[in-house]
Amino acid sequence: MNPETKARIDQLVTTNKVMVFMKGTKLMPQCGFSNNVVQILNMLGIPFETLDVLADAEIRQGIKEYSNWPTIPQVYVNGEFVGGSDILIELYQNGELQEMLEVALAS
Repeated sequence: MNPETKARIDQLVTTNKVMVFMKGTKLMPQCGFSNNVVQILNMLGIPFETLDVLADAEIRQGIKEYSNWPTIPQVYVNGEFVGGSDILIELYQNGELQEMLEVALAS
């Protein structure tokens, strides 16, 4: 990944409490996994930002290297990589996601 792409990802992840790299947008997800993440965050009433990786090939590949995670969507909370759709569903179901987000938004 080139330094410019890394710097851009760094900035997105650190300036947004909850950042989702996904296929599509929060208003129009382009895959079921991205839609799952958007639905969970919307149900919790959490403000979050998204970046459509389909519109940016550099970010699409770079984010996989950045997190060392092969799939999209990718969710970051307070600058930390949380995971993708399956992990978010699991954290939501066991209540950990709500706690993590409350702490993040309070800081």
